[in-house]
Amino acid sequence: MTEAQVVQIPTAGLDKTSLSKAQKEFNRLTKKISALETELNEFRAAATHIRQRIQSEYVPLLSDYNKHRVNLVRVFDRAHDRPETTRTEQKKLVDLIVSMANELISQHGMNELKPIFDKYETRGFDMMDAEADGQVLDEMKERMTARYGIDFDENVDVSTQAKFRTYVEEQMQARRENEEKHTKKPKSGKQQERESRKQLEERNITKAVRTLYMNLVKAFHPDREPDEAEKERKTTIMQRITEAYEKGDLFGLLRLQLAYNHIDQSHLETIAEDQLKYYNKILTQQANELGKQLFDLQSQLSAELRKPLTMVGSVLSLEFSFNNDIRELKRSVKDMKREVNVLSDPVYLKGWLKTYTT
Repeated sequence: MTEAQVVQIPTAGLDKTSLSKAQKEFNRLTKKISALETELNEFRAAATHIRQRIQSEYVPLLSDYNKHRVNLVRVFDRAHDRPETTRTEQKKLVDLIVSMANELISQHGMNELKPIFDKYETRGFDMMDAEADGQVLDEMKERMTARYGIDFDENVDVSTQAKFRTYVEEQMQARRENEEKHTKKPKSGKQQERESRKQLEERNITKAVRTLYMNLVKAFHPDREPDEAEKERKTTIMQRITEAYEKGDLFGLLRLQLAYNHIDQSHLETIAEDQLKYYNKILTQQANELGKQLFDLQSQLSAELRKPLTMVGSVLSLEFSFNNDIRELKRSVKDMKREVNVLSDPVYLKGWLKTYTT
């Protein structure tokens, strides 16, 4: 059976009193959650589609583009060794070779260029890479020491980012625990009272969800059902009920109530105000969690695609931006292929190098 799309307390008619503040808030929250769920599901589907297209379209194009760039580095290398190449031209070619080869090796894994790179850099790529990593690590240590006062033991292994992060987190946690131990004070009467109220409210919230869950369990538990077909149906429903309860999904439980005719829309208006207050707190938490999930997914895609969040903030903008990337990369592949062919001509290359400035 299809779930109800909207869980709403019906708007009162002319012969009834208007909805209370809590009822209006309940309707606002359930509408918001429904919209967020739809948006999140659509965005997840779009993100999956984009990631598939990255592997099937973007990655092969990028690989093709970089292969042409590797060929261009080789064109420059051969040109450097020609007898007719002047020292000024050689200097420019070395600058081009080293910068392009360094990027292609370090960022795109084109290790076949290492011999060419090492030909023009006496220290060699691997040594320079290790030195660069060491410099970055030293800078990170200095920042952590200056900002948080973290001391790095000489014997501790922080050679990778993961190990470095783990060590810093351990030191910060140890510091927090030490500070709490020394600053912990007896709680005042007001603090204890606030904590007691909070604990009571949390128990009531838990009770509100559990009460709804138990009502559904009583109605749909399959164990005492004699009819096999109905027993199978109830087993499926109970799985959905249990899943929603374990996730603390009040909205899901309410929708299941409506979907399987355990209550109808008009019965929602009879929910007691106290119970509705706890429902609204849970629904607020659910709405906030869904909003966070959507934002986290958008932020993750923003980082993966190296684009501002505004360019991946909707399904439409995400698709438009990626399609534009594909078009631009296809154009770049075509231009790079043509550039390799043209610059392979020594006469044209000499003319081009006159315009190139290091």
